[in-house]
Amino acid sequence: MPENYTDPSGNTEAFRAFTQTPEATAPAEAPSRLPLIIGAAVVVVVVVALVAWLATG
Repeated sequence: MPENYTDPSGNTEAFRAFTQTPEATAPAEAPSRLPLIIGAAVVVVVVVALVAWLATG
């Protein structure tokens, strides 16, 4: 390591600037899985209804 190496974690100003970036203060939200769950439930209901209709017909 060179003699003039400066540890970035030892610099309070740099650390504060890092923690105040938009990425650090506002993490990206995960997309909602509710539409996927509702869609799967509809498919299951349709398949069960189809099987019941074929079984009784």
